[in-house]
Order: sequence, then C-alpha cells, then structure tokens
Amino acid sequence: MHWSHFTRTVIFLSLIGPGIMGNILIFERHVHIIVMGAEKKPIDLILIHLAFSNITIICNIQIRDIATVFYFKNFLGDAGCKVVVFLGRMARGLSICTTCLLSMIQAVTINPRMTLWRKLKPQTAGQVLPYLLLFWMLNSLISSNLLFFITAVSPVNRSVVGAYAGYCYMAPSRLLVRWFFISLMALRDMVFQSLMGWSSVSMALHLYKHHKRVSYLHSSNVVNNSSPKIRATQSTLILMACFLFFYWVDFIFSFYIGSRVTRESIILFIKTFPDLSYAAISPFILISRNVHTAKYRRAQ
Repeated sequence: MHWSHFTRTVIFLSLIGPGIMGNILIFERHVHIIVMGAEKKPIDLILIHLAFSNITIICNIQIRDIATVFYFKNFLGDAGCKVVVFLGRMARGLSICTTCLLSMIQAVTINPRMTLWRKLKPQTAGQVLPYLLLFWMLNSLISSNLLFFITAVSPVNRSVVGAYAGYCYMAPSRLLVRWFFISLMALRDMVFQSLMGWSSVSMALHLYKHHKRVSYLHSSNVVNNSSPKIRATQSTLILMACFLFFYWVDFIFSFYIGSRVTRESIILFIKTFPDLSYAAISPFILISRNVHTAKYRRAQ
C-alpha cells in the first residue's frame, strides 16, 4: 500500500468511525422514542431517515475505499458495482430531500405566519411517511440509469475514463439519456436547495427578530419559554449551513473533474470528503441539540 493511500485510509477512518457511531446513536434514540414514547413526533421519523441515509453514505464510501486502496480484484463484480453505486447516489439524494424537509418543518414550526406551508406540515409521524415514500420514488427514478450502465472494471475497460473510484465505471450511453438524468438531478437539487435556502433565511430572520425583541424586553421568562425552539432552530440552521457548504464544495470539484476529464488521485481524494464530512458531522450537531434540550427540561 502506498503512503498516500495509507494516509487517506487513516483520515477516512477518523471520520467514518465517529460518523457511524453518531448516526447510530441518533437512529437508536429516535427509534426508541417512536416505539416506546407516548407522543410520536414527525421530527423523530425524519431524523431516523436522515441517520439511515448518512449511515448508507458512510458505508458506501468505506466499501469504495476498501476496494480502491487494497486493490481487490473482482471485489464487487457487476452486480455489486450496480448496487453500491446506485445506493450511494440514492443515499445522497435522500440526504438532500430529508435535510430540506427538516428545514421546512422547523421554519414552519417557529413562524406562525407561514399559513400556506403550515397546511402541508405533517402533524404526526405517520403523516411523514408519504413524504419519505415520495423521496424514495424520486431518487430511485433519478438513479435508475446506474443499474443499466454501471459495470465492474475489467482488463478490457480499465483505461476507460469515468471510473467510480477505480473499481466500477459507467458504460457509454446515448447523449439524450445522459442529459435526461443529469437534468433530473439538477432539477431535484435546485428545487430542494431553493426550499432549503428560503427556509434557512426565514429562520435566520426569525431568530434576529427574536433577539431584538428579547433585548428590549429583558424578560427571562421570554428567553426560557422559547429556548427549546430557538436551540432547535439554531441546530437546524447549522445543519443547513454545513450541508450547503459541503454540497457546493462537491459541486465545484465535480465540475472541475468533468470539465478537465481528470482522474488525478488527489482531486478524487478531496472530492470524497464533502459527502462523508456532512454525514459524519451532522449527527453530533443533533446530539448537541438533544443535550441542551435535556438540560433545559431538567432545569424546569
């Protein structure tokens, strides 16, 4: 193993280990609330789904890393390549959609003036299921081309540009088909990121107005009564900022790789970090929110 590959593996493990543990904690906590709790809130099911998507992303990257770093021949085969790459794109899409849903619900929760969106807000955990089903159907459609055009790298096609991390590659397809699926991905990202950005701005403005109101009133009761919602809103805003930052870093490197048709290992190495970083960091933002909320409840 080359030292560059060894360094890459060490860095990845430093994110993958805590990331998986953090997401498992979020997943287990909210599953326990859904199963055992008397009140099943929509936010619990959304966070379960987000944690599941993050775990899938992290495991997918780990499988790719194992296959690439250790040069396992025929590690996956055609069927394995199709499944791994398909699930990787699916999980990324589900993460975008679920993060957007979380942002929208939080924005509607703290802003009573959003009457139109309030009608669409799920009131129970069961009402979240149609949204999640829609996300799965949408992202299955967008990723369906991978099941037909992804194949395992072999001595015949090893030199083909467009390989996925050195073990799978996408076979050539018609230009119309290629642009159809690229357009679907672009449309999905544009719609959900626009909603995410709008809800984030709405929450930020609400927090700013709340801060000004509290500074004038100097009332401790006002601060305490709104503390859980404000902390939840702050956590959601941090999540949105992290997601948008890592998304655009990934977009810039993807555009560079696509335009330069490059397969430089350092560029591909850096490009892997955005998805992995968000999936590994996001559960600790949520855990921090839960800790603050628990302290507030005990203080009450």
